[in-house]
Amino acid sequence: MTRGNQREMDRARAQKKAAQQKKPKESAATLTKRKEADAEILRAKQRKAEEAKTGAAGGGGGTTKK
Repeated sequence: MTRGNQREMDRARAQKKAAQQKKPKESAATLTKRKEADAEILRAKQRKAEEAKTGAAGGGGGTTKK
């Protein structure tokens, strides 16, 4: 065993490269759908945060820590 673990490292690299080549590319239609879905989720989060912010500000600050 004059090569040490080089053979194992090369084998692992080859497996990783082969796994990346097997992954199908994401189509443009799928990509845009995913982006739109993500954007809608973020908009919902922002609305919820704004509602919480306005609710806390209008409530007289009853739950603030000092």
